[in-house]
Formats: sequence, C-alpha cells, structure tokens
Amino acid sequence: MLLQASGITKHYGITPVLEGISLQVQERDRIGLVGVNGAGKSTFLKVLAGELRADTGSVSKPRELKIGYLAQNGGLQGHRTIMEEMTSAYGPLLDHERSLRDMEERIADPAELENAERYETLLAQYADASEKFRELGGYEMDNRTRSVLYGMGFGNFEPDTEVASLSGGQRTRLALARLLLVQPDLLLLDEPTNHLDIDTLTWLEGYLRSYAGAMVIVSHDRFFLDAIVTSIVEIERNQATRYTGNYSRFMELKTAAFDQQLKLFEQQRKEISRMEDFIQRNLVRATTTKRAQSRRNALERIERLEKPGSLKQASFSFTTERRSGKEVLRVVNASAAPVVELSSLFRGVSFEVKRGERLALLGPNGVGKTTLLRALIGKLELRSGVVDWGAGVSLGYYDQEQRELNPANTVLEELWSTYPMLPEAEIRTVLGNFLFSGEDVRKKVSSLSGGEKARVALSKLMLRKANVLLLDEPTNHLDLMSREVLEAALDEYDGTLIFVSHDRYFLNRLADRIVELHPDGVQHFLGNYDEMVIKKQEMLEWELAKQAQSTQSASHRQGTQEQAAVSDYEADKQAKREERAKQRKREQLEADIAQMEQQIASLELEMTSPELVSDYMLLRDKQAETEKVQAALEEAYASWEALMEE
Repeated sequence: MLLQASGITKHYGITPVLEGISLQVQERDRIGLVGVNGAGKSTFLKVLAGELRADTGSVSKPRELKIGYLAQNGGLQGHRTIMEEMTSAYGPLLDHERSLRDMEERIADPAELENAERYETLLAQYADASEKFRELGGYEMDNRTRSVLYGMGFGNFEPDTEVASLSGGQRTRLALARLLLVQPDLLLLDEPTNHLDIDTLTWLEGYLRSYAGAMVIVSHDRFFLDAIVTSIVEIERNQATRYTGNYSRFMELKTAAFDQQLKLFEQQRKEISRMEDFIQRNLVRATTTKRAQSRRNALERIERLEKPGSLKQASFSFTTERRSGKEVLRVVNASAAPVVELSSLFRGVSFEVKRGERLALLGPNGVGKTTLLRALIGKLELRSGVVDWGAGVSLGYYDQEQRELNPANTVLEELWSTYPMLPEAEIRTVLGNFLFSGEDVRKKVSSLSGGEKARVALSKLMLRKANVLLLDEPTNHLDLMSREVLEAALDEYDGTLIFVSHDRYFLNRLADRIVELHPDGVQHFLGNYDEMVIKKQEMLEWELAKQAQSTQSASHRQGTQEQAAVSDYEADKQAKREERAKQRKREQLEADIAQMEQQIASLELEMTSPELVSDYMLLRDKQAETEKVQAALEEAYASWEALMEE
C-alpha cells in the first residue's frame, strides 16, 4: 500500500468540509475523486499531499514515497526558462551526469595515463557509472523532455522562453509537464485538464495510461475519467464512497444503489404502516391485545431506514421568443491573422449555419476560437472576411471569462439590472432554479466562485430567450452534475447552437457538425466528436495508402497495383465500419441484458414481500411479468452469443 488516509476531518470555521474520510491507495491505482463544487475534493487532495493539516485523522505513507502534487491553477513561478524548469525535474540524475563529465575530462587528460593502474581503475569506475546512468534513464533525458514538451503543447516554444512571460494557463500546463518528467510514485492531480486543448488532452491520456505509478485525480472531464481511472471516490455530504470502474460505470452503480435503497425504504415504510395499523386496531381488544403488544415490541426493535436523498441540483431550460429564418449565419473567408506574417491565428474560414443546427468550433489553443465567437457577435473586428447574420436572428452569448458580469452587483441586482421589467419574485424563482436561494441572492458577484458565476451567467442567458446561442466553453467551472443538467437543457433547446468546447462528452451529445480551425485554413466534419475522430483516422489511412503506392514504379503494373491497393483500402474501411456497427450492437445488447437482469432481481424481491405473498392475483401478475422479462433476456443472450461467434 502506498498511502492510507484514515478519519480525515476538516472544518473551515464552523463549516464542516470533510467528516471522517478514509482512503487507501495501492500501487498502480487510478482513482478519480468526484463531487459537486465545494464538496471538499481539493481540500482532501491537499491533505494527502501534505500541503494542508487535517483537524483530525492521519495520513500514513512510506518515508521513501515520492509524491507529485499539481494544484488547481498551480503554475510555475520565477525567472527560469522553459528548458531550465524541465531539466531541473531530473534532480540527482543531473549530479550523476556532471560526475560522468568530470570522469570524461580525467580520462582525456594525458597526465592520467602516467599511472596505468589508476587509469584502469578510472575506466572501470566510468563504465560502472555510465551503466547506472543508463539504467536510470539518463541517456533518455533529452528525448523525454522534448517528447513531453511537444505533447503538452510547447513544441513551438523556444527553449529559452522565460516562464514569467507565459500566461497563467501555460504556466499550469508547464507545471504538469515538469511533474510528468519527475515520475513520482503517486500523482495527485487537481483538475489537470484545465487549459488543455483536445490534442493535448489526447496525448496526456495516452501518457497516463502507460504511467507506472499510482494516481488520484480530481477532474470534471468525464471523457478523461472514463479513459484513465479504474475506481471513483465520490465525496458527498462530507462523506466518501468508493466505486469500482470508470466514471460511466460509477454512474450506473450509483443509480442502481439509489434505486435499491429507495425500494427498501418504501418496503419498510409500508411494512411499518401495516404493523402500526394492526396495533391500533387490535391493542384494545381483549382477544388480540397480546398479539398487538408483540407487534409493538417488534416495531420498536426495527432499525428505521433513512429515505435516500440526492443533492439539490439546478433545474432550467432554454426557450426561444421567436423563430429565426432558415439561413442563420454565413461566414466568408474570415481571418483574424494578417495575410503575410506568421501567426497561429485562424485565416480563410468559411462556413454556413442553418436553423436548428448545433455547430462546434474546435482547434488548438491559440488558434482564435474565442476570437471568432466574439467577432461573430460584434465584440471584435476581423482583419478580413464577411459575417452575415440571417433574418429574425436574436443572439445570446455565454462568455467563459464572465466579462458580462458586473462584480459590484449582488446576484439579484445582476439579473434585475438586465431585466428590470421582471418582478422580484420571478427573478428569485429563476435564481432558485440555479441554486441561489435565501441570502445567497445578496452575495456580491465579486465574491462568487467560478461555478457560481457560471450559474449566474447561465441564468441571464436563459432569460434572454434567444434563438441563437453562442457558447464559449460553457462547461468550464461547472461540476459534473451541473454539466449534465446543462447538456439536457441544451439538448431540448429548439434554437441554433454555435459553441466552443473541449469537453468531449458535451461535444458527443450536442454537436451535429464540427468546424476545426487551423492557422492555414479549416476542416469540416459531419457528426459529433467521436465521428470526427473516426473520419480523421480514415483520412490518414487513405493518405498512407496513396503514399505507399507513390513509391512504386510508374509502370502499368503500378497502376494495377494502385487500383488493387485502393480497392483493398475500401474493403478494409468497410470491414472496420461493419465491426464498429457490430461493436455498438454488442454494447447495446449488454446494456439491455444488465437492465433486464436488474428488473428481474427487483421483481423477485417484490414477490417476497408480505403484501404479495398474501395477494394471489397480484403475485400471479408479477410472476407473469417476470417470465416475460426472462424470455426477453434469454433472447438477448442468444443474440449476444451469436454476435460473439461471428
């Protein structure tokens, strides 16, 4: 065991944050730490890292355990260059390298040759030291450093770039890159996917999947959690519960556990009601008073179950006041970058948007996705190009930086100043739906957390009733529960969506078209994120097939071979398409089987209740329902087995 936290309790003033939380971390564990904003995830991670002292409880770990901790927005500071920061990660290896260089100088010194025995000893020492240096990975330092810098998005930065000249997000990204080079036994990462574009996220997932150490990760990125973690620890109501599996499996297990707890509570409630009714009817009768007293004693011995409850969550929907025209937007040859000088900003972007479409704008960090959104709403000017909005369009804009909020306002004033004609009661109702109730509405906007500011901005956007929503990273600062509520609301929205997001769950659920921006142009993809990835892979395979053929001779035989290769490629693509379809069908069958097995278990549990045992007609109906589900289950199993044999 690498680390054990036992009975961790932490209060801020009189407010409890953690109450008796325990956690064990084994070698190679990949643990995702989840919970609503303010649940205490970051606090718990700081306690594990030794950055914060718990009020009570203990953290036990071997003395030699090497822990690497990345705080949320914990960027590097100081006046070192990028390369100096990265090189410093190797610590003792650098001393070892200096020792090798010193020995090399001595070996090259003619004076050392005068004493043959001493020279032989020096050569033997150098050979041993060089072998140890190799075993420790010393000769791979430069390659590893370049690889990690490139993967974390610093491939185009000069090595002598000063860290102080980087933005806050870049410094946090660099801190993570340095941590990966240190290779600690245990990684404690607080929101490591913040400030990462999708390409960098994909690289980081691949790196962490093959990482030799253990890790505990706080993240709101569901796609990332699904790819990396093998267990989830949820902090809820100051307590921690551990689930085996990734995030999607955790959601299934939590839902099933809640349903089962609710069912047991309802069964007990009915049984208690039945017993109380029997006692009330029979206690005063001489012939049945003993039985009633016996029932009362049994009732007193019952350990009452608490009704399972879920945390209150935001509840809202987006509506439109009027319908826009069919042609919503036309962008022609838009550029944020100058035509001549080198720039990472987009240029030559053209696309059209029809009513009801859900268009995602993707691209690497720094390409200008936010710039384009702000240009579309007239907040910034393009260097060139045309932006033409259609008839009947009303715009609603969500700014990830929350620049539209006035920090001097209270929450109530922020909405009321924008919608002064609405009565206070209606404003308060809307804020209540976004989890601002009572005195919360009197809080200053400047004192709010990132998640609270996001909810204020979303409440203003909802009241706008626009038929076109432009959203810049709308899931930033939102916890997992709030993200799913937002997705559900946007899924039901009947207007047009244009949005920037690196949340791949969000992209998969909402996008039906993707425009990917590049410094030298743009790519268009139909479908969501997963479909874009598949299309890119197919395009890459096609290019590789063409390149393979271009290396052949230009003879007629080459032409025949090229046709055959293309034909083989098409056949291979079709086979992969069929395999993906088969895989989706398998997954659907497995989900159906799991649901039917749970349904049968629930029905069998119901049939053991006293109410059903004494009610023949109801018991017969439940038995028939069970047999019907059982038949469907057997049919699903047969289909699944047939697919597995193909």
